[in-house]
Amino acid sequence: MPTWGEILSELKETAKTEKQHCFDVVRRKYLVNLYEKTKRNVILYATKWTHGGVSPSAVSITDEDIQGLMEVIHGLKGPNLDLILHSPGGSAEATEAFVSYLRSKFDNIQVIVPYAAMSAATMLACAGNKIVMGKHSFLGPIDPQMILHTPLGVKSIPAESIKEQFELAKEECHDPKKLGTWLPILGQYGPALLVECDHAISLSKELVTEWLESYMFGGRNDAATLSKKVAKDLTAHKDFKSHGRHINREKAKSFGLVIEDLEDDQELQDLVLSVFHATTHTFNGTPAVKIIENHEGKSFVKHERMVVIPPPGTSPKPMKPSK
Repeated sequence: MPTWGEILSELKETAKTEKQHCFDVVRRKYLVNLYEKTKRNVILYATKWTHGGVSPSAVSITDEDIQGLMEVIHGLKGPNLDLILHSPGGSAEATEAFVSYLRSKFDNIQVIVPYAAMSAATMLACAGNKIVMGKHSFLGPIDPQMILHTPLGVKSIPAESIKEQFELAKEECHDPKKLGTWLPILGQYGPALLVECDHAISLSKELVTEWLESYMFGGRNDAATLSKKVAKDLTAHKDFKSHGRHINREKAKSFGLVIEDLEDDQELQDLVLSVFHATTHTFNGTPAVKIIENHEGKSFVKHERMVVIPPPGTSPKPMKPSK
């Protein structure tokens, strides 16, 4: 497998001879190689979220992603899809639309996590028939976050923490001496916030339960029970303590998720990580912050504005993996 540094050297050499953007050439080459290995449709969905300095809205799962999916799914044939996913998450509602559209096009979806799929991206992974993870791969809790405007600025606060804080306030405000301490805190929250927290938590659980029961656990006698258990485990903020906690492969398996080890197929691991390394170099060397791309060279790339990159002529010819 070419390492991160070796792919960087390949990019430099490619830039000397290719008229096309070297980042696109190298990244697409490894996507084609992966398709040639699996004979399954491949879609890359990756954002620049681990690099820092990027607006959260630019790297989140949003409704505009459906436009990208429409672009890269058009023309693909066959019922099978490998979705390479690298995302911090985003809107649960947008994720629901994302899953609905993917599932209208593909019967069998394998979600491959080369590094991390957190929050709503974990929800998306739960809509796959199975998840492929390496020792270095992580999922994240799916407890919803509420965006609040506070005297200290805009804050993302776990819905479950807000509910816990209200319960603590109800208990302590029986003491008039403590009431003055709580009034400024409670004044930040609108009257419907607790209801919104309940609805947000319920939505996360309901969506993941539905997807797990329909796809990952479909056909199992215990599908309904297991789906509810896994959804409950993934939304348990009290257990995770932080929305940013990383759930490694073994922990994900202990929850009951169907996880396949990326290392079981060394060639597959090499190709997946080559795609991932080439993608991170694209983020480092270009203004791109989100890439939705298929193995035929169709891309939907988000910079400061959305740019559609058409396939380079005809579909790329099959390439042999580099040695």
